[in-house]
This record gives sequence, structure tokens and C-alpha cells, in this order.
Amino acid sequence: MTLSVSHNQAGQCFEAMVDGHRCVVDYILRDGVITVTYTGVPEAVGGRGIAAELTKFVLDAATQAGWKLIPACSYTAAYVRRHPEYNNILNKI
Repeated sequence: MTLSVSHNQAGQCFEAMVDGHRCVVDYILRDGVITVTYTGVPEAVGGRGIAAELTKFVLDAATQAGWKLIPACSYTAAYVRRHPEYNNILNKI
């Protein structure tokens, strides 16, 4: 599946519409550090890999922008553990 993801900077989220359902990754961006706070995919469109594709999009955007990452969302934290290629953007506190 290839999602059409939009970056809603004012709403601090990345979002995609799938079969009329809003799928979202919420974040807070401060001083070059993106804290992903929530990943949401409605049950009606769940099980299709949408959360993974959204998360990959967000992490690739963060990489391209030079942002560091705090994966406060449990889904994002698990995704980064499974995809060590994103370890280089983790914010080391």
C-alpha cells in the first residue's frame, strides 16, 4: 500500500485518509527534536500496515530535516527497535 501522507505543520501531525478514515501520527517539534506522541489508525482500516507506513514516512521526514527523535509513542518506539537504521536520529539525552 502506498499512502498519500500530508504534513499538517499547524496541527503538528502527519495524516493520511484511508477509505474515509483519518490515520495520524501526532508530534511535538521543539528545537530540532521531534517527539512522536501518538500513532492512530482506526480499527476499520487496521491490519493493513498503515501505521508502519505512516511511521516510516515520519522518520524519513525527520531524517531529511535533520531532526532528532524522541519516540514517546509506544508504536514508534517499537518500530525503531525493529528498524535500527533509524537509531542515528534517536535523541540521546
